[in-house]
Amino acid sequence: MNRRNFIIKSGLSSSIFSIVPSSVLGFNGVSPNNKIQIGFIGAGRQGRGLMKNFTEYNECQIIAISDVDSQKVDFFSEEFENKILKDNEKKVYIKKFEFYREMLQNTSVDAVVIATPDHWHAQMSVDSAKYGKDIYCEKPLSSTISEGRAMVNSARKYKVVYQTGSMQRSWKHFRHAVELIQNGYIGEIKEVNVAIGDPHKQCDLPSLKAPDHLNWNEWIGPVPYRGYHPDLACLLEDKRWGQWRNYKPFGGGMITDFGAHMFDIVQWALEMDNSGPKLFVPPKKNATLGLSYYYDNEVKVNHIKWGKGNNEIQFIGSEGKLEVSRRYLKTSPDKSLKDLIIPKNATKRVYQSDNHHLDWLNSIKNRTRPICDVEIGHRTASVCNICNIAYDLQRDLEWDAKKEIFVGDESANLLIDRPYRGNWNLSLIHI
Repeated sequence: MNRRNFIIKSGLSSSIFSIVPSSVLGFNGVSPNNKIQIGFIGAGRQGRGLMKNFTEYNECQIIAISDVDSQKVDFFSEEFENKILKDNEKKVYIKKFEFYREMLQNTSVDAVVIATPDHWHAQMSVDSAKYGKDIYCEKPLSSTISEGRAMVNSARKYKVVYQTGSMQRSWKHFRHAVELIQNGYIGEIKEVNVAIGDPHKQCDLPSLKAPDHLNWNEWIGPVPYRGYHPDLACLLEDKRWGQWRNYKPFGGGMITDFGAHMFDIVQWALEMDNSGPKLFVPPKKNATLGLSYYYDNEVKVNHIKWGKGNNEIQFIGSEGKLEVSRRYLKTSPDKSLKDLIIPKNATKRVYQSDNHHLDWLNSIKNRTRPICDVEIGHRTASVCNICNIAYDLQRDLEWDAKKEIFVGDESANLLIDRPYRGNWNLSLIHI
């Protein structure tokens, strides 16, 4: 795409050099100093953790941070500068922005890391793609199915490299589990049990006065307005993870928060990365467990509490069981490690990544798709979001994964998208 067409298609009126990213000017996604220049959107706990990881890589350089909480921006900057000073013994500064779109206009930024509450992921991703920025976005990819498709479409249209932060795909024993399953080590898969916690719930928190350092209107952003509560936007001194993740429309409960990890491994193992289930069957009463969904090959996946805790997957095959979590990988009947080694000539091998962040950085340099490309993230998020819809409606839902609609259920189809506030969705409409 030449520069003139980029300006026309982006629909932006600023001068060329204020908005065109380095990739469009001929740097192919990498800055002239051969380091990928990264801007962070989100200075909270997850953003700061990712920042500390990315400072370890010679392939990139963090140059900017944006957040609507000025206190968190300052703390992010301080932690970043201290980390760089400790490693390099020289002072390095970072550019600070309150509004992420101002950061996107900075032509020095080649790529962005989005680590915000879920309800902002789609808008920020589409805007970033329009500016030609490669994207690493935290999981779950999207809050609705329509948003996820818009994110895929924008990434493809503007040819950006997009990594979804479902990092378990870059963990060795999850990859090992997937290869064992795909190569028939426990026979034909019949059923899968997944323990991940509860669906989303309505937000019933009281409205309080927002602190002066937080732009609450911008934190709410595209979703219908409601008042501030510190559980939604945890203060810097609060060591909890943001509780926004439990409440719609900000998050999807543990169904999306950990479903984006565990349902993702199920999708991967069953080779459904470009598709999804065909039928969702929730309990016919108000419940937070007990939903099942089915694929075309009749494999049944159950959202139940089956093991000793949450965030565990149990694959049941015709010749045994395989159980995997972040803590273990085991089979039943028990097999020795030697028996579980995948031979080099195995029929099926999956994408090899041992570092989710480096995989993205290398994909940017090579202009290839990373291990958890935007389409993969969208398909997993769709499974999660449909589970929440099914729990809300308490009725069976037939899903057409190709058309991405519910079959014969117009009221359910209304929930494929969500209400947006004012003109916030213009960037999603005009991709």
